[in-house]
Amino acid sequence: MKKISDLLPLLERVPLFADIARADLPAMLDCLGAAARAYGKGETVFLAGDAASRIGLVCDGAAQVVREDVFGNRTILTSLGPGELFGETFACARVDHLPVSVVAMSPSEILLLDYRRIVTTCPSSCTFHARLIENMLGILAEKNLMLNRKIEALSARSTRGKLTAYLAAQAERNGSRAFSIPFNRQELADYLAVERSAMSAELGKMRDEGLIRFHRNEFELLKA
Repeated sequence: MKKISDLLPLLERVPLFADIARADLPAMLDCLGAAARAYGKGETVFLAGDAASRIGLVCDGAAQVVREDVFGNRTILTSLGPGELFGETFACARVDHLPVSVVAMSPSEILLLDYRRIVTTCPSSCTFHARLIENMLGILAEKNLMLNRKIEALSARSTRGKLTAYLAAQAERNGSRAFSIPFNRQELADYLAVERSAMSAELGKMRDEGLIRFHRNEFELLKA
C-alpha cells in the first residue's frame, strides 16, 4: 500500500485538485481527513446502506458503482479508473445512506475523503478551500452531463438504439472513432439494462453490416 505522500504526482492530475500547488496537497489532505485503503478484487469499498459521509478517489486499479434490487438483479451505473471520484453526488445531496455499492474490480488503492470538510471552510481557513469547492462543482456538472448521456442511451427503444447511443457517446468522449470501453459483455449488458445474448447478437449484426468493428472491449465506428 502506497503512502499518501507517494500519491502526490497522481493527485496533481486529478480534477478535484486542479490548480492547487503540490506544496499545499499534504496539508489539504490532512485537513480533509484523507485515508488511503487497499482493496482486493471483488471487495466492497462502499456498501448500499452505509452513511453517505465520505467520498472515494481511485488511485490505482478499477471499481464499479452498482445497484441491486430486492431480487438480486444488478445494474452497473458506472465504471471507475485511476483519478476518478465516487460518492460525491450522494454526499452533496445530503443523502443519509448510500443507495448503491462500490466494488473493486481489481486490486485497488482508494483514497477516502471526508466530504463535509471539502464543502465547509476549516478553522485554519486554508487558502485552497475556495479552489477545492469550485473544482467539486465542475466535477458534479460533468457527472450530470454523463448521466444525461446514459439516460439518452437507456431511453432508446431497441437494443441497437441503446448500443448506438452508448458507442457514439464513447467515441465523442475519447475524441476518436476507435476506443476501448471499461466493460466486458455481461457488464455492458448490465449497464444498458438489456439481455446479454440479445446484445451480443445485435453487435454481431452491426459488425456484419459494416457499422462497427470490435475485438473484446476495443471498438471502432465505421459509419456515421
